[in-house]
Amino acid sequence: MRIDIITVLPELMRSPFEASIMKRAIQKGLVEVHFHNLRDYTTNKQRSVDDYQFGGGAGMVMMVQPIDDCISKLKSERTYDEIIYMTPDGETLNQKMANSISMYENIMLLCGHYKGVDQRVRDMHITREISIGDYVLSGGEIGAIVFCDAIIRLIPGVLSDETSALTDSFQDNLLSPPIYTRPAEYKGLKVPEVLLSGNFGKIEKWREEMAYEHTKNRRPDLLEE
Repeated sequence: MRIDIITVLPELMRSPFEASIMKRAIQKGLVEVHFHNLRDYTTNKQRSVDDYQFGGGAGMVMMVQPIDDCISKLKSERTYDEIIYMTPDGETLNQKMANSISMYENIMLLCGHYKGVDQRVRDMHITREISIGDYVLSGGEIGAIVFCDAIIRLIPGVLSDETSALTDSFQDNLLSPPIYTRPAEYKGLKVPEVLLSGNFGKIEKWREEMAYEHTKNRRPDLLEE
């Protein structure tokens, strides 16, 4: 998979991709991540990417020209499965979406700032708009990092145990069941006996039941889906 990220803060973006699972994916050659500084596509001496809103109002707007030039250049070099704009008014990222996008070959992410981007950018280029939640951040970079982590870990070969991702919360519209490790007893708190039994049939049944109960208590909306 190749991910092209358009941002005004490439220095903010790099660190998460230089550690942990995302770094491993890049080192294995499973993922390419390229950062494109939007200021490199400006035509003014100040390299500014924003301007005042037409019609007045508080907040600046990211200009269409540098974004259009950047996206157009990238589109001339390859075909993208999706050109994604990270925005609070997009569809909310979920596990089903992450599963689907993790199978793509080329995606582009546009990180917004200020009040957002000129609507003409969205009309001309954006194929999908994604939000990581019902709140506003100071820029789309953090959302893009969350999005990338969610999809990269699903690519075959990234995780040491590929079955791990299949048992994560939300994969079957269920939350994960309680999990335990050594010691079997700590300060009077014991691990459920079934997990120590060695009976994998019973263990799997227990996990399924606990996942259902956990979901029913904490996220009953998932069961309705």
